[in-house]
Amino acid sequence: MKLSISSATLLKGLLDVSKAIPSKTTLQILENFLVVLRGNTLEVTASDSELTLRTSIEADKVEEEGSIAIPARHIIDLLKELPDQPIQIKTISDSSFECSWASGNSVLPYFPADDYPDIKGCGEDAQVVEFPAASLVDGIAGTVYATADDEIRPAMNGIFFDIDVESTTLVASDSHKLICYTTTDVKAAEKASFILHKRPANVLRSIIGKDVETVKVAFDASNVVFSFGGTTMICRLIVGKYPKYRDVIPQNNSNVLKIDRTLLLNTVRRVAVCANKASNHIKFDLKAGQLEISAQDLGFALAAYEKVSCDYAGDDLTIGFKSTFLTEILSNMACNTLVMKFMDARRAALILPSEEEAASEKICGIIMPIMIS
Repeated sequence: MKLSISSATLLKGLLDVSKAIPSKTTLQILENFLVVLRGNTLEVTASDSELTLRTSIEADKVEEEGSIAIPARHIIDLLKELPDQPIQIKTISDSSFECSWASGNSVLPYFPADDYPDIKGCGEDAQVVEFPAASLVDGIAGTVYATADDEIRPAMNGIFFDIDVESTTLVASDSHKLICYTTTDVKAAEKASFILHKRPANVLRSIIGKDVETVKVAFDASNVVFSFGGTTMICRLIVGKYPKYRDVIPQNNSNVLKIDRTLLLNTVRRVAVCANKASNHIKFDLKAGQLEISAQDLGFALAAYEKVSCDYAGDDLTIGFKSTFLTEILSNMACNTLVMKFMDARRAALILPSEEEAASEKICGIIMPIMIS
């Protein structure tokens, strides 16, 4: 292998895929990048066996094609210390390669490309859909925080992609809260679904650049492949059956609160300072035109309450919530005005944008109440 390439271009490509390099692994070859040079294209792969990232980089000059596995940490640390300049990479023996720049060089070990494990993508029966990049990023960002850490029910540890002929919904839940993001920009010829673990979901969100317009998604029963620009992400899916989330979304909550989202969020944050640190419980007292939010920690003689003017139509109601869950939901919504719909103090509350903003806002959520004394 022998090529010339910009140090900054190579570093960017390596950093793009480095998120798949495992911090600890029993398979040491996975601590390396697999680099394959064909024509003028340098293909770089990183994997932890569950998640694989691959990108293509254009070389400035190629004198000899080849493929090797190079130490990820060493090559990145070296390139970070170099100003942007042309560098030359060439193999100089059966186990080492040289990286040369204007004023010096470095010799690093490499390993045979054949030692790198085969990366399996999707089978021939894979289904394919296309996501607008902005919808995919917004959907992941708006739901991933609601996923669980559940060893007994692994399906709850990821985002459920519910793809239908008219729309697609991304769903996440930890049993205390449930968030749905629906977009009509993604449709399929037939109904399909898969569950993407939270870790690759976060990685995917972070590597989709603002210049990316469309992401191609191919998936089968075991794997999913996301392709955009010169980058490919392959990861294993969570195998399992996701709960029937639509059955738990309230349809007839008749007590309706309409309020400025930022006002409610800031009030909850202020009052929650005095909530019990173990439970984080706060209380809503709802009356016509008024919401009072309160919290107390009897062990430390702490208490706080705040009254907020609002638009409330319904029966007088006292209901409790865990402040951290409510804050997460409010923080991850983008609307100016939201609606909370209640049935009673024991059943889930529905949170969604106000009617005026519903057309542009795609997020809705439910939060389970807590018993209060």
